[in-house]
Amino acid sequence: MPIRFLTAGESHGKALVCILEGIPANLELSSEYINRELQRRQRGYGRGGRMKIESDRVEFLSGVRFGKTLGSPISMVIWNRDWENWQEKMAYEGEPPESLVPFVRPRPGHADLAGGIKYNQKDLRNILERASARETASRVAVGAVCKRLLEEFGIRIGSYVVSIGRLKPEIREEDLLKRHELAELSELRFPDPSKDQDFRAVIDEAKERGESLGGIFEVFAVGVPPGLGSHIQWDKRIDGRIAQAMMSIQAIKGVEMGLGFESGRLYGSEVHDEIGWSEELGYFRYSNRLGGTEGGITNGMPILVRCVMKPIPTLTKPLRSVDLRTREEVRAGKERSDVVAVPAASVVGEAMLAIVLADALLEKLGGDFMEEIKERFERYLQHVKSF
Repeated sequence: MPIRFLTAGESHGKALVCILEGIPANLELSSEYINRELQRRQRGYGRGGRMKIESDRVEFLSGVRFGKTLGSPISMVIWNRDWENWQEKMAYEGEPPESLVPFVRPRPGHADLAGGIKYNQKDLRNILERASARETASRVAVGAVCKRLLEEFGIRIGSYVVSIGRLKPEIREEDLLKRHELAELSELRFPDPSKDQDFRAVIDEAKERGESLGGIFEVFAVGVPPGLGSHIQWDKRIDGRIAQAMMSIQAIKGVEMGLGFESGRLYGSEVHDEIGWSEELGYFRYSNRLGGTEGGITNGMPILVRCVMKPIPTLTKPLRSVDLRTREEVRAGKERSDVVAVPAASVVGEAMLAIVLADALLEKLGGDFMEEIKERFERYLQHVKSF
């Protein structure tokens, strides 16, 4: 694939690191652009104390010079301010201090126990630190670079929350970009800021009960040309690639595109998007029930993805678990955590969609520098319109 990336780092380690390969040369890029995306991820009512400590900012280590990409791997670091409080507990060398209390009460719903068994780690902190959703800050940084690339080709990505817990206010039929714009004004990324008070009340109630909440968000991309992805092999299908990317986000338990599961309850005439043609637009669709893809290929309509996030596993009134040392029943361990992180997850969803679409676009067009790729893009658009 044209784009590859890796992330590294623990939640309370010294830093998060990411390496991104495949971005062409001569893309204008600034750390401030990436920092704005990182700040969006940190917002939202119901976030925990960690967000009061961290103020995520990215630092380039390679791949960018004088505000433009070089075509070589881009490496970035996000320093963890909370490292100051964890240096002894998370030391990279030496022996564990006598005061260190191992984490031995796995939390249901977290990677604690399964990861401990897999990697033979009796102190589950060695698992939970990497499994933590703190890792998504790195993904947002990578996704921001990909967003910046897509902007050069008229592709815009956004998101909004459609439900938290059992609360699901009605969403008005509005342009996707308008929904995103309104969500940016909301503490909970709902496309109607006037509903924030209803959401806050639900979150406050859950917090008082020692509970956490999940929810559903939608991520979209507009301006995506037809022809990204392919039907020829399973791993080239764009909808499969998008679904895998979304399911890789911590706590995401379901993904659908367009009507999704609802399409299984309808007639074919109520699901498939009829085709039209005009001199101005060329081929177009009268609806977008399939969410912008057909046969594993983008069809020119907006990409629309819906994701469900389970409630966060850390509860202030923990569930039953087992102490790894004694095998006796105990209450699960507790970590500082959010009550709800659905708004933050929607921003991570934007990043993952940007990564997949940037990869598919470069796969389609090829090229090593922006001027070359833009020229190829214009030729392809001419082909689409004259087909």
